[in-house]
Amino acid sequence: MIAFEPTDEQRLMVETVRQFAHEQMRERAHAADEARALPTDVIAGAWELGLIPSNIPEAYGGFGERHSALTGVLTAEALGEGDLAMALATLAPNLVAVPLLECGTEAQKETLLPGFTGDAPPRAAAALIEPTWNFDPCHLKTVAHRDGEHYVLTGRKAYVPLADQADLLLVYAHDAERDVPAAFFIQRNSEPPGGLGVGPREKLMGVQALPTFGLTLDEVSVPPAARLGGEKGFNLEKLLNYSRVALAALATGVGKAAYEYALNYAKEREAFGKPIAQFQAIAFMLAEMAIEVEAMQLHAWKAAWALDQGQAATQAAVLAKQYADEAVLTIADRAVQILGGHGYIREHPVERWLRDARGFATFTGLAMV
Repeated sequence: MIAFEPTDEQRLMVETVRQFAHEQMRERAHAADEARALPTDVIAGAWELGLIPSNIPEAYGGFGERHSALTGVLTAEALGEGDLAMALATLAPNLVAVPLLECGTEAQKETLLPGFTGDAPPRAAAALIEPTWNFDPCHLKTVAHRDGEHYVLTGRKAYVPLADQADLLLVYAHDAERDVPAAFFIQRNSEPPGGLGVGPREKLMGVQALPTFGLTLDEVSVPPAARLGGEKGFNLEKLLNYSRVALAALATGVGKAAYEYALNYAKEREAFGKPIAQFQAIAFMLAEMAIEVEAMQLHAWKAAWALDQGQAATQAAVLAKQYADEAVLTIADRAVQILGGHGYIREHPVERWLRDARGFATFTGLAMV
């Protein structure tokens, strides 16, 4: 029996995150988007909420009992209501922390997880997406092969958040010898490996406050101990599911924000002597938007619940992600339509939400809970 009644702890955390998202993130979102820069004080404030350390067991310096995808989905949805760019920046450390928690060796957990429990967000990011038209996370073009005592990585990556300042990178590749997915931790804080290059900042249609970069790997050498999961490797599909539910939850937050903004506008905006919300065409659009928001929410919750129960969750996670990709775009587009000419003006957030919504179909691996 699936139960979605949140615990008192989950309810308190969601309320706290939602209040922060509305009062801090959304208030600064327009200026951040225009300046193409993250407000560092807001990101620092989001870190202080403890979303990531609360998923890390005490044995590794955190204050949680176990990693919960459902708790992560609930908080990601609340963050998405504030601003997608800031939400992705806030959750960026999870791109390394979650693979460590779920697939890392004991030595990797003991060494790296304490770095995700400090007073400031760790400078960590992951590189999965590749700049190819036929990108498939299960068939990567970036290749790793064994050369003596080391692995050597060659390839290109895109959409790597905060890569210019990351001290720790998790790079996904294809193990050429064993014909399986592989991922490697690359340390850049002490002695950066040769052959690793960070390209210029990418120019994106949406999430313009979030700095993302391309990476080039030209025979980058890493030790075997840097391989995620050690020589036995890791379960890529499991990690993709954590990413799928995270993105579905963020899309739900964006869709909910766009729906509520359009609803309030339609109640206040009058035409022919009555609020436009009372016109049938507008009322039908708002009703369909509300249905889509709840459907997205339930799909994400169901998939996250299955992950937490240790059940086969790929079908539910893929369905949640695919449904959210289309639904959030429909909701944001209708929000722009409901605002009419005002929807196309940058001072109203619906045009930003539409630009952000367009990106979800290409954000595979850009968030994880």
